[in-house]
Amino acid sequence: MSEESDSLRTSPSAASLSESELPPPPAPAGYVCSLTEDLVAKAREELQEKPEWRLRDVQALRDMVRKECPNLSTSLEDAFLLRFLRARKFDYDRALQLLINYHSCRRSWPEVFNNLRPSALKEVLASGFLTVLPHTDPRGCHILCLRPDRWIPSNYPITENIRAIYLTLEKLIQSEETQVNGIVILADYKGVSLSKASHFGPFIAKKVIGILQDGFPIRIKAVHVVNEPRIFKGIFAIIKPFLKEKIANRFFLHGSDLNSLHSNLPRNILPKEYGGTAGELDITAWNAALLASEEDFVREFCQPGPPCDSILGQALPPEGLSSEAPCDDSMWAVKSQLYSCY
Repeated sequence: MSEESDSLRTSPSAASLSESELPPPPAPAGYVCSLTEDLVAKAREELQEKPEWRLRDVQALRDMVRKECPNLSTSLEDAFLLRFLRARKFDYDRALQLLINYHSCRRSWPEVFNNLRPSALKEVLASGFLTVLPHTDPRGCHILCLRPDRWIPSNYPITENIRAIYLTLEKLIQSEETQVNGIVILADYKGVSLSKASHFGPFIAKKVIGILQDGFPIRIKAVHVVNEPRIFKGIFAIIKPFLKEKIANRFFLHGSDLNSLHSNLPRNILPKEYGGTAGELDITAWNAALLASEEDFVREFCQPGPPCDSILGQALPPEGLSSEAPCDDSMWAVKSQLYSCY
């Protein structure tokens, strides 16, 4: 008998749940935990997730949405709401705010979130701009690998890269393992020129960071930057003011020192491009996984919705995500800031 089943039988909250809510068997849209015993223990320790109270917590968040945000067009399924509870360590109020922010972000940046599906991003995926490595790190974190040098600005705007990143995060967060363990980002800035870096100005930086910190239910455990040129000091100077201290402390700049990278990400999980022993970097498997999820993304991001949710009209999006925010990063202003690094 699993820990969850035992807890549900003995928990004081179990008596208040109807039989249709108690697995087994689950209700048609009900939740079945896929976490291993080790991950259940990790979630209890790090996220304050108690299996015996899990369904009660989900129901509490669901009730808050119905009461405080009756017009919010959102899924209320157990598995979906659990993402937000885990991301905010089962603090109901913070989980609700994250859920509101999540939908507000999507409405405030239609260039990124409208028609978000893998088939619309085949060119970005084929370029190798991003992929997810096949092996997790020692903590169980999936590794999102970004290679900005693979982007040719004349082919498509930078927002297409951001769409591909968000698409990947949406796919990753479907896994309960990722919800508990979080992810690691490996960013390779080899060959990034001044002209290419100038596309990522303060306005874009502020919006992207606002989403990752306050508008998406994912835990970023570390950001490892390799092969960064001197110009990266200018890029980091642009983004650092928008980073929370906890996230800023999780940035590690390794330069070309792969031994420094290997002290955090062991060689046996890295491709040979980064001094690893796990073969050549292959983007085909992750691209195939995304493309196989086309129908899921069509249902979630390509359906017509209400013109404006009243709750989103009342709630302010995370800082920097307002669609009315002025865009102050002219190409000249950004290049001037980057030139100062030389």
